[in-house]
Amino acid sequence: MYTPPQFRVEDLGEIHRMMRATRLCSLVTFGAEGLQATSLPLILDSEEGERGTLYGHLARANPQWRSDIQGEALAIFTGPSAYITPAWYAAKAETGKVVPTWNYTAVHAYGTVEFFAEPEPLLAVVSRLTELHESMREQPWAVSDAPDSFVAAKLKGIVGLRLQITRLEGKAKMSQDKATEDRQRIAEGLGESGDAEDLAVADRIPR
Repeated sequence: MYTPPQFRVEDLGEIHRMMRATRLCSLVTFGAEGLQATSLPLILDSEEGERGTLYGHLARANPQWRSDIQGEALAIFTGPSAYITPAWYAAKAETGKVVPTWNYTAVHAYGTVEFFAEPEPLLAVVSRLTELHESMREQPWAVSDAPDSFVAAKLKGIVGLRLQITRLEGKAKMSQDKATEDRQRIAEGLGESGDAEDLAVADRIPR
């Protein structure tokens, strides 16, 4: 990922926070059929391995897991993003020499991916994913709420994945290369938006 120094995120804890804030990511691999990608939620286990380990699952019918994957797999976590209009820059009125840009956050996690189909570890992954995304509900649903025979049948339709992270790249492009006045105007402009992503970006712009 192209990352100029001013946009680079190097703190492991912050990178992990960015990853956990992403509800859906993309798993990209290269094999005999060329590049393949799947959108899916992943769990980050930050205690496993030096940089953490990712867990998730794919549909058994998905050909990606059956490919002869070559080299590293890549999990892409894309955070909040927002269009930045030139109208918010002081130079717009002074010289007109401004162009639009885009603010965003992203994490690229690389590593060797492994797939597994054993019922016990599969159930553990599915249960952890469910607990993670149900935790904020007033009456959270649990995998154990469904009949055991039904769950067992569903597990046969998926395969689990484990990706131990060997390399991490974090990026937060939040107008750090702009003057303080411009950053303030950008944050105020985005803050007037009703869009949740615009508001999230506004909160991250350094003042």
